[in-house]
Amino acid sequence: MSSLRNFRLDDLMMEIRRRQICESKPALNIILIGPPGSGKGTQAPIIKDDLCLCHLATGDMLRDAVTAGTELGKQAKAIMDRGDLVSDEIVIGLIDDAMKQPECERGILLDGFPRTSVQAQKLDEMLNSKQKSIDRVLEFKVNDDILIERIEGRRIHPASGRSYHTKFNPPKVDGIDDITGESLIQRKDDNAEVLIKRMGAYHGLTAPILDYYRQKNILKTIDAMAEISQVGQQIHESIYNKII
Repeated sequence: MSSLRNFRLDDLMMEIRRRQICESKPALNIILIGPPGSGKGTQAPIIKDDLCLCHLATGDMLRDAVTAGTELGKQAKAIMDRGDLVSDEIVIGLIDDAMKQPECERGILLDGFPRTSVQAQKLDEMLNSKQKSIDRVLEFKVNDDILIERIEGRRIHPASGRSYHTKFNPPKVDGIDDITGESLIQRKDDNAEVLIKRMGAYHGLTAPILDYYRQKNILKTIDAMAEISQVGQQIHESIYNKII
């Protein structure tokens, strides 16, 4: 959660009220799993605000750590400069550090990690050391042939991570973020060629990790081809069922 000093008076009162409401809701650690274009970027801010969780997108965390020049950021930069993949230990270290911040005290919403069952096991080990665990894993399921249209129409607000789509979820003003009025961007890798490669890797790695969480009885599958509001309702039911 951001500092209350960043809000105007009217917005401050609304934010305080929102946080009071959050206190009546379950504190959870949630993972979002799904291919590019499955809708995670649209739903993540809604889940984050509803439960007052800390949204941790590991790709963004790595870039921020490198820019800030933190110890883990320096290690990651050296590895990436060599063209190698950043180790699981570094990524989990970033998540560990983030969880120590006040804004993450109610729980985390993980997007982009873990990607393999080995990473899932290492994440569990770190959480267990804190007497914590993953409470829900939401699989965003979409047919491959739907994804290209979704990906090529995706637009992102870089500062917040808010996601739009030129057809399915357009901003109020074309190319402009609804909240800040700042420009939206299309990521360089949001195209069919890159998507096909990423989908091959996703399918190759996803089955084992879904099985891992299915065995723990915390995996919920979301029909992400439904309307946005219907996807949101499925997520709400998946989060709250058997909790409240």
